[in-house]
Amino acid sequence: MENELRNSWDKILEHMRTEFLISDVSFRTFIKKLSVYNIQDNILTILIDDTGIGNSKSFIEQKYSSFLSVSIEEITNIHFEQLKFIALSELDTRANNQDMHSVKPQKRHPSINPQYTFDTFIVGDNNDFAHAASLKVAEEPGESINPLYIYGGPGLGKTHLMHAIANYILDHDSSKRVVYVTSETFTNEIVNALRGSKNEHSQSLEEFREKYRENVDVLLIDDIQFIIGKESTQQEFFFTFSYLTDSKKQVIITSDKHPSNMTMLDERYRSRFEMGITVDIKAPTYETRMAILRSKVEIEHIQIDDSILDYIASNIISNIRELQGAINQVISFSRLCGREITMELTKEALSDKINPNMRRPITIDYILETVADHFDISVKDILSNKRSSNIAYPRHICMYLCRTLTSSPLAEIGNKLGNRHHSTVLHSCEFIENKINEKEEETMKHIDVLKKKIDPE
Repeated sequence: MENELRNSWDKILEHMRTEFLISDVSFRTFIKKLSVYNIQDNILTILIDDTGIGNSKSFIEQKYSSFLSVSIEEITNIHFEQLKFIALSELDTRANNQDMHSVKPQKRHPSINPQYTFDTFIVGDNNDFAHAASLKVAEEPGESINPLYIYGGPGLGKTHLMHAIANYILDHDSSKRVVYVTSETFTNEIVNALRGSKNEHSQSLEEFREKYRENVDVLLIDDIQFIIGKESTQQEFFFTFSYLTDSKKQVIITSDKHPSNMTMLDERYRSRFEMGITVDIKAPTYETRMAILRSKVEIEHIQIDDSILDYIASNIISNIRELQGAINQVISFSRLCGREITMELTKEALSDKINPNMRRPITIDYILETVADHFDISVKDILSNKRSSNIAYPRHICMYLCRTLTSSPLAEIGNKLGNRHHSTVLHSCEFIENKINEKEEETMKHIDVLKKKIDPE
C-alpha cells in the first residue's frame, strides 16, 4: 500500500491541483512541500517540509486535508480513516529514520539565504527567461551555461535567483563547494590581499586565490558593477573568473546593466562575460505583482480582499522589494492597531508610499503594461516575435507611445521591447503616424484612450 502511494504521489498532487483549482503559487508554496511519512493502522501521516515557509501546519491541515484525502482515493482507490500532518521542524533530527535524513535540510553558509528558492520565486513575463536560465544552471552547474550573467534594476529578484541556484545545487549535491559573495566583500578581500603582498606577506594573495579558485565549484558574485573601473581589483577578478570558467567551474554574476553598457569595462573582459548567457529581469508586470501579494497573504494565513491587493499592485510598480515592503507595512499596521485590513486602513498605512495626488512616472514598462491590458494580450506577446495582426498592431502602437510620451531614444525602446533594432521602432512609429495622418478612426481612438490611461492629466 505504501509503495503504491509513494509511486502515485506526484500524480495525486497534480490531480489535487487541477480538480480543486489550486493556484500555481499555492501549489508551489504548500502542496509540493508534502510527502508520505508513514502509514500505521490505516492512518496516513503526511510530512510537511516547512523549510522556508515557517509554521504552516495548521493552515495546510485545515485548507487542504480533505482535498488530499479525496485525491488519494480517486487516484489509488485507497481510503484512509484519518490523515495526520507532521512538520519537518517538529521531528527529532537525531532520529535514525532514513526517510527523515533524506529530507533533512542541508546546512547553509550564513551568506546563503535558505528562504530564497525557486519555489518561492514568482515567475512572470518580466523574469521567465532569467528563471529558466537560472534553473538550467542549477541543474547542470559548469556545463551548458557558463557564465550566467543576470542584470536588472535594484529589488527585481537578481539576488533571489542567485541564492535559489545555490540552494538547489546544495540540495542535490551537498559536496559542492558553493560560494556567494557581494562585490564589496570580494573587493575588500582583494585589496587586503594585494596590500599584504606589497608588504612582502605574499601568502595573503595566495590564500585569496586558493579560496576563490582552488576551493570553489560554484562562485556567485552580486553587483559586479562595483568592481569595474578599479584596475587592480578588476584584473584580479578576471584572473579568477577565467580560471574558474576554464576549469568548468560555474560562475554566476549579477549587475545593474548589460555588459555592453559598461563603458569602463575592457572589451576583452566584456566578451568573456558574454560567452555564456546574459539575461535581464524587468520590473514586475501587474499580474506578477498580484501573484507576489497573494503569495504573501497565503503564507501569512490572512484574508485580504483582492480590491486591496489591486490597489497596492497598481500603485507600487517599481520593484519587488518595495512591493513586499508595502504589504508588510499594511499587515503590521493592522496588527499594531488591532484593526481589520480594509481599503481605508491600507491607504492610511501606505500614505507615505502612495500619494493620490502624485503623478505616476511614465516609463516604457508602464506603457507596455498599459497597452497589453488595453488590447487584452500579455506583455510577453508584445515582446515576442509573433506577427499576427492582433499582436503586431498593439506592438506598433506601444512603440509609437514610447517614442511620443518618453524621452527614451529609439535604441532603448527597441531593447526594452524584445531587443529590436532601432530601425524597427522607427518603422512602427511611422506606421502609426501615417494612420493618424490619414485620420484612421480606430487607431486615433486607441491612441486617445491609451494616452488618457497613461497620463490622466
